[in-house]
Amino acid sequence: MINEGRLVQLFLDLCMVDAPSLGERESVEWTKNYLSQNGLEFVEDSAGAEIGGNANNIIVKLPGTLQDAPRVYLSAHFDTVEPTEGLEIQEIDGVFSSKSDTILGADDKGGMAPAIEALLSLRESGEAHGDVYLLLSVAEEIGLKGADALKIEELGLDFGFVLDTGPPVGSFVTRTANHDKLDIFIKGIPAHAGKDPEKGVNAIQVVADAVHGMKLGRIADETTANIGVIQGGSGTNVVCSFVKLKAEARSTDPNALDEQIAHMKQRFEESAKKWGAEVTFDHVRHYISYNIDPASPVVSAAQTASRNLGLDPALRTTLGGSDANIYNAKGVPSVVVATGMEKIHTHDEFISRQELIKTAELSLEILRVVAKMSRTAL
Repeated sequence: MINEGRLVQLFLDLCMVDAPSLGERESVEWTKNYLSQNGLEFVEDSAGAEIGGNANNIIVKLPGTLQDAPRVYLSAHFDTVEPTEGLEIQEIDGVFSSKSDTILGADDKGGMAPAIEALLSLRESGEAHGDVYLLLSVAEEIGLKGADALKIEELGLDFGFVLDTGPPVGSFVTRTANHDKLDIFIKGIPAHAGKDPEKGVNAIQVVADAVHGMKLGRIADETTANIGVIQGGSGTNVVCSFVKLKAEARSTDPNALDEQIAHMKQRFEESAKKWGAEVTFDHVRHYISYNIDPASPVVSAAQTASRNLGLDPALRTTLGGSDANIYNAKGVPSVVVATGMEKIHTHDEFISRQELIKTAELSLEILRVVAKMSRTAL
């Protein structure tokens, strides 16, 4: 029932429209036009003004013909981790990748295109179904900001499916980690590097001492930590008076995460005291974990659909985040559906024609399975 040619062309068209985080307006407008041309009803919220972007989330509704079927959603996001201006797409042996010096954008156009195609195919099939929504979010890559601004709790949804992780298609993410962000500011003392270096306190030296011996990288099977950004100083002739660092830690175990953050803070505090510097922290829980019961309706529907297509309905754990973290936190049970996107967030990102089609087929089959369920029995 999937229109394969339409699906592939939609994917290619979506990739060719630039959609950096907080700058997705062109992509949103293109998609709105596509939805309108294909007879899908949608509304646009006001997320952009709330999060400082130039575009909003799009909420599509395919009204149902079955009153007792669960109200569900499919979801994907517009934005890419970096601009795709100048993108050239090549297909080699059925695999799409970037020919130019930019990412392809399969994350998350490899989710968007199949989700849209699933709704179109369901409507064209004439099959009975309940209310189906399509949630297309902005600013996912910089902190799930669009999903956070989207008022999903007002839609009356029973559960849903976020198309936003890599293969194997047919598997689902039902368990994720807590993710903390830690911004560190080291304040040293400036001094002339040639005349009076002993009068200064070099913030870079403080950082070096703190990081030496700090537990970073893979801490345990499901706990990681990283310092990803370091900025500071004003010139080589000045003892460095400040350094700003951006760090993170993730874990499926809240206690392990708290211990890791405490360890990182302690290392900076000890080093600052040793060298006579000051340190301050800005620590926030970026998003919270979820762990969906394998016996829940959302997982049951997903796995049944996967089996129906002869796929392996494995349940996975990931330390990465997605809009599903936000939607679960807002009370709508949600799992992440694997797509064919591979080597995401790199210029080697790729996705195959076959995996695109398989993802769309799975999305449609999920909606068919849900249509046979009873909302009153949930």
